[in-house]
Amino acid sequence: MYNLAINLYSFAAKVDSLFSKKVKTMLKGQRDTFDVLRTKIDPKKEYIWFHAASLGEFEQGRPLMERMRVEHPSYSILLTFFSPSGYEVRKNYEGADVICYLPFDKPKNVRKFLDLAHPVMAFFIKYEFWKNYLDELTRRHIPVYSVSSIFRPDQVFFKGYGKNYSKVLRNFEHLFVQNNLSKDLLNNIGINAVTVAGDTRFDRVLQIRQQAKNLPLVEAFKQDKITFVAGSSWQPDEELFIDYFNHHPEVKLVIAPHVIGEDHLQQIISKLKGKVVRYTQATLESVLDAHCLIIDCFGLLSSIYKYGEIAYIGGGFGVGIHNTVEAAVYGIPVIFGPNYQKFMEAKELIECGGGFTINESNDLNALLDRMLTDKDFMKSSGQKAGSYVKGRAGAADIILNYVKDKLR
Repeated sequence: MYNLAINLYSFAAKVDSLFSKKVKTMLKGQRDTFDVLRTKIDPKKEYIWFHAASLGEFEQGRPLMERMRVEHPSYSILLTFFSPSGYEVRKNYEGADVICYLPFDKPKNVRKFLDLAHPVMAFFIKYEFWKNYLDELTRRHIPVYSVSSIFRPDQVFFKGYGKNYSKVLRNFEHLFVQNNLSKDLLNNIGINAVTVAGDTRFDRVLQIRQQAKNLPLVEAFKQDKITFVAGSSWQPDEELFIDYFNHHPEVKLVIAPHVIGEDHLQQIISKLKGKVVRYTQATLESVLDAHCLIIDCFGLLSSIYKYGEIAYIGGGFGVGIHNTVEAAVYGIPVIFGPNYQKFMEAKELIECGGGFTINESNDLNALLDRMLTDKDFMKSSGQKAGSYVKGRAGAADIILNYVKDKLR
């Protein structure tokens, strides 16, 4: 049944590629994988394989890869992606020796991939449970680990009809999960090689904070004013906070929309009353009297949060919120919409008093009014957010300490 599903998935992707540039790019990348491995894999070297579905999973695995490179330099790193949104952004990442797409989980592809890559160890990040790859790694006695995985009762592994598929989890030498619920769920189906290590994203955001860029344009824009940073915002988010800040010109507003398309940017600009400057068109002089700075390029958001006193994380009125800890690491309170239930860190930020959820404009207005008039409340909320992130770091240490005996 599993192989039938994979074949149907592969066929559907081929059909979809006729209409989707993203899927077409993925399939071409998969076709190139074996040539990449033949050309770049050195048969005399030992490779540790990291697999990430996309960019978010890559960021979770990155602290491990970079620590592995420093602490065990005799090994080379193979990095694979399934999604173009990960590969196309990180295909030139200097922390890996070989980077390519992972072909569909068909038995022939799996054997060919492992014959060429010959990894000595593998790490699958978060939700990657490809049965044929895992089965074959086990048959070849190659240890494979699940990193930063998180499990919920509604997943197929814990349903009566998913009993057979749950056996795929037994292929992991060890599962490093994010929370106790995940450990309990796995224990209940007889999987006991489990450690609650937390989420390596906390290690990564602390690393990002240390490496944050200094941005003179943002600093000049901010001056000494309280600054609200809206990261990865969508239209429903923008409709709420833009209305508020149109009536509060004393607060600086930075918007980094999730979609940076000209139509969307013009839509945002049309709703704002004060002076608006786009980052790519800004000068040190033009930002001084601006009310809103729109970040119309990629790669800056994680550094921009350090200039804010309050952060808003977009996506909570759609499929789900974006990265909350990327902002919380700077010790500022984070606000987000109602669709956060699948994100453990968002729930824990609310519990510790460093995060806040809103359902409508009245919620946001009341919360911002309180923060802007009660600076102690705003400051203490931010401190709680920052302490939460620091307190959850260390997953990379736990994982590397566990596997070090299997490495030279």
